[in-house]
Amino acid sequence: MTNKNTESDVAFIKALAELLRENDLTEIQVKRDYGEDDSLNVRVSKKVEVAAAPTSYSVPAAAPAPAAAAPAAAAAPAAPAAAEEDPAQHPGAVTSPMVGTVYLQPEPTAPAFVKVGDQVSEGQTLLIVEAMKTMNQIPAPKSGTVKRILVEDKAAVEYGAPLMIIE
Repeated sequence: MTNKNTESDVAFIKALAELLRENDLTEIQVKRDYGEDDSLNVRVSKKVEVAAAPTSYSVPAAAPAPAAAAPAAAAAPAAPAAAEEDPAQHPGAVTSPMVGTVYLQPEPTAPAFVKVGDQVSEGQTLLIVEAMKTMNQIPAPKSGTVKRILVEDKAAVEYGAPLMIIE
């Protein structure tokens, strides 16, 4: 029985790696429960080096170099501005609980679940994240107003990626 689980687990991991490649994702994490004390936790990821390079080069180019005090003064105000612009750090951010594809409406011809300016109540469906052919409704974690929708319909999202802002 252990050999059978091992073979099916290897096939499952290969299928996850294929899904990662086909959907141009960087990471997939899945937990499979077989029984009370038997489960499989799998995290498949690929290394992405290209994205980090432009960020590290843009910071030195933005700082002026005439005096040592001037760059320090210029960098201090830039840090809070960057934190304010990062939607993932916003207290009203709704983040993706999984890797998948976002759908803003229940079916292609239907209206969107919510739009900017809508009042939502806690538990109301905001959008759907499809993961491994399963449609997962993402509920509002709190009541409030939809301030920003940060994803486009049919976009791929990572675990923890900000989806929208509710205040």
